[in-house]
Amino acid sequence: MKKLITTTLLTLALAFTTSAADKDKHEHEGKAGPNGGKLITEVEPHVEFFVNKDKKVEIRFINDDNKVVAPGEQVISVTLGDRSAPTKLSFAKEGDKLISDKAIPEGNDLPTVVQIRAKEGAKAVNEKFNLNLEQCPTCKNKEYACTCAHGDEAKKK
Repeated sequence: MKKLITTTLLTLALAFTTSAADKDKHEHEGKAGPNGGKLITEVEPHVEFFVNKDKKVEIRFINDDNKVVAPGEQVISVTLGDRSAPTKLSFAKEGDKLISDKAIPEGNDLPTVVQIRAKEGAKAVNEKFNLNLEQCPTCKNKEYACTCAHGDEAKKK
């Protein structure tokens, strides 16, 4: 019996330690990027997707301290809008960010795919989401970058 209790306690301690280590590693998950954009954490450095006032997409690379780092060899492409006639954006370096060659199409809640490659020819990481440009009612971000989880109450009912 004593061995069973000891084993159970060690298993629980290990589970909490692993969970705490994962939390420390990506403490910024569930947060917006430093400019209020959507933070994509599946790649290193992380990517902030932000729509500026001119309706162009800005891409910044973010380190684990939530600081902007200069773009390297990353290749980014974005496809969004109507699936029968999608808009494809390419990017050029501008200072510490990449900026899209054209503005996003009119509309709201646009299906969006961000394709991120570490360098030309590398395997792509795809992030899919709906680009909702409405202002979140409870935080300072647009809905596409909202981190306050204000829709969860309705889902739980």
